[in-house]
Amino acid sequence: MLDFSRFSVLTFDCYGTMIDWETGIFSALRPILVAHNKRLTDIALLELYSELELAAEQKQDFLNYRDVLESVVGGFGEQLGFAPSTAEMRSLPESLSNWQPFSDTVGALRALKQHYKLAVISNIDDDLFALTAPKLGVTFDYVITAQQARCYKPCRKIFGLARERMGVHPDKWLHVGQSIYHDVIPAQSLGISTVWVNRPSPGMGAGATKAVTGKPDLEVASLAELAAASAN
Repeated sequence: MLDFSRFSVLTFDCYGTMIDWETGIFSALRPILVAHNKRLTDIALLELYSELELAAEQKQDFLNYRDVLESVVGGFGEQLGFAPSTAEMRSLPESLSNWQPFSDTVGALRALKQHYKLAVISNIDDDLFALTAPKLGVTFDYVITAQQARCYKPCRKIFGLARERMGVHPDKWLHVGQSIYHDVIPAQSLGISTVWVNRPSPGMGAGATKAVTGKPDLEVASLAELAAASAN
């Protein structure tokens, strides 16, 4: 069991952990596939999305996340044999402003905010997160983005930037995320305790749930479960 009393700061992945990332992806990409008479299962769509996103994030020249998402749409076209329009390329990043929190997110964050400083560490652009922030129901003490760090999780540089900004020792820091690959493993490599929010997904190993081995300090099914655990 985690001793929550030793933590002063909780950091959160955003998309997939607090925001329903996969529903957002489906809502943006399915109309494009339909328009070009292409069909993919949910699992296949998430797997291809994950591959294309990772490739774009690992380019030698850093791409802002808006450009990463546009490249994902282009990659779907290349893989499936169609040419997306400029509007279709832009539709995925533009859809992000409509992506909604999971039903437990706001209540859990408000409960945790009473006892801890809260921060976001997210593979996102500053302006895109600004569209999401009002939906989360709390004011975060710190927001650290891939755009600021010029690298994407699991790159440890973004966690280093967070530590610099927050001025907190890893012993007092708990990181919360849905992805073992993007969040649990890099955080633990820096001595940070971790919570894996194991939300249901159409395909483990796809999208925000890239399959790798790792052992978080605590596994929960929701942020509501995390908030309850911290109160015990």
